[in-house]
Amino acid sequence: MKRRNFIAGVGTLAAAPAISFAETQKKKDENRQYLEWIKYILPSGSNKGRVEKYYKDAAIPALNKMGISNIGVFNVQHGLNEPTLLVLIPHDSLESVMTYEAKLMNDATYVKASADFHDSDISNPAYLRLEKGLMHSFKQCPKVESSKAAMGDDRIFELRIYESHNYKKGQKKISMFNEGGEIATFRETGLTPVFFGETIFGPMMPNLTYMVVFKNTDEQKKAWDKFRVHPDWIAIKDLEEYKDTVSNISDLILRPAGCSQL
Repeated sequence: MKRRNFIAGVGTLAAAPAISFAETQKKKDENRQYLEWIKYILPSGSNKGRVEKYYKDAAIPALNKMGISNIGVFNVQHGLNEPTLLVLIPHDSLESVMTYEAKLMNDATYVKASADFHDSDISNPAYLRLEKGLMHSFKQCPKVESSKAAMGDDRIFELRIYESHNYKKGQKKISMFNEGGEIATFRETGLTPVFFGETIFGPMMPNLTYMVVFKNTDEQKKAWDKFRVHPDWIAIKDLEEYKDTVSNISDLILRPAGCSQL
């Protein structure tokens, strides 16, 4: 009888840490956002500004009313040739991702304000096409961060996409940013994060995508120069465990639209 009690007790003790760990991980995941990334391919000429006007007058006010904030709207300064507007919408849950558009269409104020966008004629569209992707934010940068006030009106954003040749290597690069301390080194050297996200659905998978912000182009150069010689970066950049984790890098320079909250 004593032996049975002892064995049962061991089983109980062994189960407790697993539950605690699971709960801890759940809380960490609950704090992470889902990042919707939208690329609008725009018509040329006078129609080019209609999507930006839609976000300014209709989408951003309605989304803010729903509790969705830190919405980024960006024009491309370097990296894409076609007229493009890029939009970041952070969500606190997958439910928000799946339901917010239907909720918008039930908002009479939004529907009225968005008429030019949604009711545009087929011969005169507000945009030519759009592409969407969805990312899950990193543990070490769980929510979109806004430095709008601190960075000022001349701020620029750098968007970088790191592709990997398979899922395993992609996860290892994510680990390099999180457990390897690369995000912490970014912060120390003036590479101010806006977001870091693993692409769940979208083009060029597997990839991670991140955005950093600078006061101006001079500060951008200073920050990267400082990062390249930082001892913490030098200590991890050539480690065998992180070898061959990135197969291609895309780099875009963006300017915020007037309505952007980032």
